[in-house]
Amino acid sequence: MPKYSIVVPFHNEEENVTALYDRLKAVMEHVGENFEFVFVDDGSRDRTYRLLEEIAAVDSRVLVIKLRRNFGQTSALAAGFDHAQGEVILAMDGDLQHDPAEIPEFLAKIEEGYDVVSGWRVERQDGLIRRFPSRCANWLMAQLSGVEIHDFGTTFKAYRREVIQNIPLYGEMHRFIPALASWYGASICEIPIKNVNRERGKSHYGIGRTFRVFFDLMTIRFLLKYMTRPLHFFGTFGALGMLAGTGLAGWLLMLKILTGGKVMAAHGPLFVIAGVLLLAGIQLIGIGLLGELQVRHYHSDNQRAPYTVDRIIRARNVEESPLLG
Repeated sequence: MPKYSIVVPFHNEEENVTALYDRLKAVMEHVGENFEFVFVDDGSRDRTYRLLEEIAAVDSRVLVIKLRRNFGQTSALAAGFDHAQGEVILAMDGDLQHDPAEIPEFLAKIEEGYDVVSGWRVERQDGLIRRFPSRCANWLMAQLSGVEIHDFGTTFKAYRREVIQNIPLYGEMHRFIPALASWYGASICEIPIKNVNRERGKSHYGIGRTFRVFFDLMTIRFLLKYMTRPLHFFGTFGALGMLAGTGLAGWLLMLKILTGGKVMAAHGPLFVIAGVLLLAGIQLIGIGLLGELQVRHYHSDNQRAPYTVDRIIRARNVEESPLLG
């Protein structure tokens, strides 16, 4: 069994595959422990998969996972994590913007006892249009999650196997793995890394992806605080709505009794507001109860993988996956 697994997702990176493999191999052979490379082809349309297949044919330490289509970075990482066998799993991008020479620094921190080691791109090479919203998102994430790190967005991170395999990944949640890991009680640290300019190929990241992070922040905040108790969130607002509606309806009833209904025509809209508050409160509590049922089902049923494997290759063996997800 390998001690270290290096997980790298690729999407249309034919110009970087061979160079990254050579650099990774040189670094990991110098580390001196058993290791494996888990390369995930996330629906590439160029020669990325063919190059990965050629590498796996000559190096038994390379595991290649080909997904049936482009599922996105989070799902590709999830596929790599699910198939990695190492005690320590390190993830990085396949575009050579992460320097493999920095891997020993991550592994050293893991050996010190940390569960998650996150990279920090101290000097970003991106333009101001991308840096500013990214800094805002990182600051908000640190405040909302209580995890004091500066860079949630980078893929360059190291994890203990038992930590990363307890975290469900879907959507675009790979950015928030440290926040989710903190919910499980993981110890987290951060080390500075280089942000190398892309040497070859075209970037897959645009400004639109940066702004989507802000929507994910709301999801993460909810998950961190109410993941196992959704009724506490919806029930609070539901109870407040019912209390306000009941109080308003009671006041209108008392006013009708005391005045004999003489001024009730002017308070017609208040009756509607009271009814809406009561109904909304009941619905929110119902949503909370349904959420509790979903939580119970989630913890008792098998989880569905957020990706579909086309084939898995190690050395010259090709294994067709019998399951579609």
